[in-house]
Amino acid sequence: MRIVFLGAAGTVTGSKYLVETGHARILVDCGLFQGLKELRERNWADFPVPPASIDAVVLTHAHLDHSGYLPLLVRNGFRGPVVCTASTRALCAILLPDSGYLQEQDASFLNRHGISRHKPALPLYTLADAEAAMRSFRPVEFGRDVPLPNGFSARFLPAGHILGAAIVELTGGGRKIVFSGDLGRPNDPIMPDPAPVANADYLLVESTYGDRKHPDIDPADALLDVISRTFARAGTILIPAFAVGRTQTILYHLWRLRQERRLGDVPIFLDSPMAVSASDIFCTHVKDHRLSAREAIAVCDTAHYVSSVEESKELDKSPIPKIIVSASGMATGGRVLHHLKRYGPDPKNTILFAGYQAAGTRGDAMVNGAKEVKIHGEMVPVRAEVDNLSMLSAHADADEIVAWLRNFRKPPRATFIVHGEANGAEGLRRRIEQDLDWRCTIPAHLQAVDLGGAEG
Repeated sequence: MRIVFLGAAGTVTGSKYLVETGHARILVDCGLFQGLKELRERNWADFPVPPASIDAVVLTHAHLDHSGYLPLLVRNGFRGPVVCTASTRALCAILLPDSGYLQEQDASFLNRHGISRHKPALPLYTLADAEAAMRSFRPVEFGRDVPLPNGFSARFLPAGHILGAAIVELTGGGRKIVFSGDLGRPNDPIMPDPAPVANADYLLVESTYGDRKHPDIDPADALLDVISRTFARAGTILIPAFAVGRTQTILYHLWRLRQERRLGDVPIFLDSPMAVSASDIFCTHVKDHRLSAREAIAVCDTAHYVSSVEESKELDKSPIPKIIVSASGMATGGRVLHHLKRYGPDPKNTILFAGYQAAGTRGDAMVNGAKEVKIHGEMVPVRAEVDNLSMLSAHADADEIVAWLRNFRKPPRATFIVHGEANGAEGLRRRIEQDLDWRCTIPAHLQAVDLGGAEG
């Protein structure tokens, strides 16, 4: 048995881990590379093994950096099941078609304006490819052993993070490999705590915030502070937010402020069709989060839903101070780009990010002080205040990851630190070795590791 690190090794994106024996191949996660151009170009490379040779895909959760490559895998020959939780399947049913549609739209825009070096520019995959991939999904329940082809089985445990996110225990060939997926935060007001795991032969643990500790600040207080000073300037607050997870968290804290009568009747708009659909799923899959059905509906009703393109354009014409929540969370695409072009150049306004910004994204550039960013082929000045409420992250920080690891009764044979950029991965490696005295490895992209012996 061996594991091949096809993504999220030395980076926070493109999660793909291939577990293979002489007679089976199981792919855990199937994510898109996002961010830096050199990473995005990996999406266009030939897959390292024939997709038809993979027996099953197991998804930890729905975010595109964990699921977004599936349409291409299916188009190129994969015919096995995609196994995941029911909420993950529901979210992928909106995320993947939207991804295909946006890629088609982006290619069309580049071709119309002649601003691509490719003639013609092509989408990585299409809406039809994504819809075809959805037919492979097989939803399962948390906590049950699920048989996979050729002697493997999987068990899904709650990871927190977002709706349906799972820690995966993959068993086969007499070994158990645990994949943390993206670990959520303990004591989150919406999502459950990451489930404790007692044992594993091998462990893959994420390290997005492996070198950092989240600020111990009430997110509602921090959010209100930004709102107050922006409205004092008669400005608008634009919040780029992931449609799945982060948007619902932001709406929850805005709802809290209104419940506590700390936020007046300010106009709040949710301008992302995908986030609207995700919020609907959030209200129907209540068993996967802490809120009651009534509370979930009240949270989602905090904002006015913007559906049409025309209504979205009207937001940019209105001079009144307001809060606009719009995808995407790192400002890589979607309607938020049009709002950035409108509100970014004006110092009265605030661009408020809500968590991790991967290297190479517009969000990362703006959080680190960029005075202009390129949007739709033109340079847009950034004169608005830019802030980042990192405490709203859905990822556990270094202390919280180590606390979760303490649930193991004994060290795994080997612990692989994945899904982190260099500082995060190295920071977590040092913490684990110092605090737990475990042996850790930071794998490289495309590295293969033999799991056959006791030494791993």
